[in-house]
Amino acid sequence: MDNDNNNNSSDAMPTVMVTNDDGIDAPGLRSLVRVLVSSNRFRVLVCAPDSEKSAVSHSITWRHPVAVKKVDIDGATAYAVSGTPADCTSLGISEALFSSVPDLVISGINMGSNCGYHIVYSGTVAGAREAFFNDIPAVSVSYDWVGGKSSVDDYKLAAEACLPIFSAILAEIKNKSYPLRGFLNIDLPTDITNHKGYKLTRQGKSIFKMGWKQVISERQGGKMLSSMEMESDSSARTENDTSTVPAGHLLFKREVRGAVLDEVDTDKLSLQEGYITVTPLGAVSPAETDVHSFLKEWLPSAIQQFSSSAL
Repeated sequence: MDNDNNNNSSDAMPTVMVTNDDGIDAPGLRSLVRVLVSSNRFRVLVCAPDSEKSAVSHSITWRHPVAVKKVDIDGATAYAVSGTPADCTSLGISEALFSSVPDLVISGINMGSNCGYHIVYSGTVAGAREAFFNDIPAVSVSYDWVGGKSSVDDYKLAAEACLPIFSAILAEIKNKSYPLRGFLNIDLPTDITNHKGYKLTRQGKSIFKMGWKQVISERQGGKMLSSMEMESDSSARTENDTSTVPAGHLLFKREVRGAVLDEVDTDKLSLQEGYITVTPLGAVSPAETDVHSFLKEWLPSAIQQFSSSAL
């Protein structure tokens, strides 16, 4: 267990722990940590994956130990973990690694938005959800990265835009008035400099429609980034690829074939309109009301019908 108390003055500060799914070296996490540290408002811990773990959802390591290595990040106590985002949060809040439980867990900043149904896939959101499972306030943060428009400097602006929310949450925590029955998912628009303000939204049903195509090598078709875009130099990579398919194997790669948006005032649509969206989330997954109504009448009759036919 690490003694993460840097000095006596830091003991009076609230403690935040940062994780992500893009990996501990990702520019989004590094920018977030720099902004948190430079604000001089927080004691900062980092417990993040040692490599990219995008779209692993809420998977956890169960059958074997995870390896942990201390990492040098100015102003923070940081560890890289050979596990998933949910593993990192679970370990970081357990008091097995750090000497205290953080007041707030922040997961991000992710490269690419996390809205609608994609929240289910997101390792970034899972990092915050794991804290929620353990009654610790949490926020997941994602920046709507667009190739050709975005730059790594935007992560700093995104982190600075989130500071008021982090500080307000911690003030409520200090007053013991912050609700623990949910956590927040924040998405920041591509043009963060000219955002339209902060907007409380609800999770929508937007989703990228994905398909599969057969390929003849690992690199054919390029690499899909966590922002659901193809890597800009994918054509050059394909030309230099000398990998081969193992005998008896076929290779298939995902590809984005379109996107589906949904109604007004949801997270994705508001984000595209230029707002910083703040979406309260939980962990239960009830079906739509009409589905429940249908099944309430359908289930007894279905059981009766097919039980009788089986006799």
